[in-house]
Amino acid sequence: MFTNDISIDLGTATMQVYIKDKGIVLREPTVIAVNTDTNEVCAVGKDALKMLGKTPPNITAVRPLHDGVISNFTLTQEMIKAFLSRILSKSIIRPRIMMCVPSGVTDVEQRAVIESAREAGAKDIYIIEEPVAAALGAGYDISQPHGTMVIDIGGGTTDIAVLSLGGVVISRSLKIAGDEFTEAIVRYVRKEFNLHIGPKTAERIKIKIGGVVPYPKELLCEAKGLCSVTGLPKSVTISSNRLYPIFDELVFNITERIKEVLEETPPELHGDIIQDGIVMTGGGSLIYGLDRRISEEIGVNVYLASDITDCVALGAGIALDGIDTVNDPTHIFHKKAYIRD
Repeated sequence: MFTNDISIDLGTATMQVYIKDKGIVLREPTVIAVNTDTNEVCAVGKDALKMLGKTPPNITAVRPLHDGVISNFTLTQEMIKAFLSRILSKSIIRPRIMMCVPSGVTDVEQRAVIESAREAGAKDIYIIEEPVAAALGAGYDISQPHGTMVIDIGGGTTDIAVLSLGGVVISRSLKIAGDEFTEAIVRYVRKEFNLHIGPKTAERIKIKIGGVVPYPKELLCEAKGLCSVTGLPKSVTISSNRLYPIFDELVFNITERIKEVLEETPPELHGDIIQDGIVMTGGGSLIYGLDRRISEEIGVNVYLASDITDCVALGAGIALDGIDTVNDPTHIFHKKAYIRD
């Protein structure tokens, strides 16, 4: 294996980079800040995240990915190059890169991911679907004739897939994930309290008291923002007991897609899924009670993977580690491997 072989989980909210024997070497918000007067990159990752909503007119801080796909190719390319330069600054060897993509990605969206890695200096580029990587990262041997079901909930997309013999048997990808839960909080606070809050505040509320079922004990969280009535700063206290019902529609949409996947899954694989349960991965799966709600709705045990936020990056690394030992590498990736000319 090449020393600089890396796998990248390019998520809507976070980018993670994995290197063999080193583990996750980079975990940064997928945010970039640019000076619009000079087109120079001012900051990426955590430093750029601090600028969101706080920049002067000549500086723009944005998330260049939306709903799991690239919405701004140029900024995504610059962001990846900036991140990789931190890791490969002393290396003269161009790396092989394994890139993770949602299972429902289009050819155009996939090409944008490939070109971003290419422009960032990759030698060879491979593509792996996120549910496949998530299953590998969660410790499953998906090469066997055995059904494995994965629900990977990131920031922009939820990927649901049944895997067997190294490939995806049936899958669904929907653009309802962690960011939608955050947006639901923004809308709730605006409607309930006439208060405008930003996504960072909503994200903090989600992490602190967000859940899709009631907590055993009521939790409270303060939110500060702009009052839409007076136009002045305002602070309110939000209760977890009032918050959880706002997520019902999102949970319903996710569980309906899970049911569709189960309905289309070959009967011979149902027994494996019932026996093993369904594994959930991705940071969006951490919202309180989501695994329990899904399990109750579909009647199958659902559990959270260990290393839940790192599964996709780790699994992509596992796949890249073994790429030289398989006769048909496209088999375990389900997508064709793309090689740099």
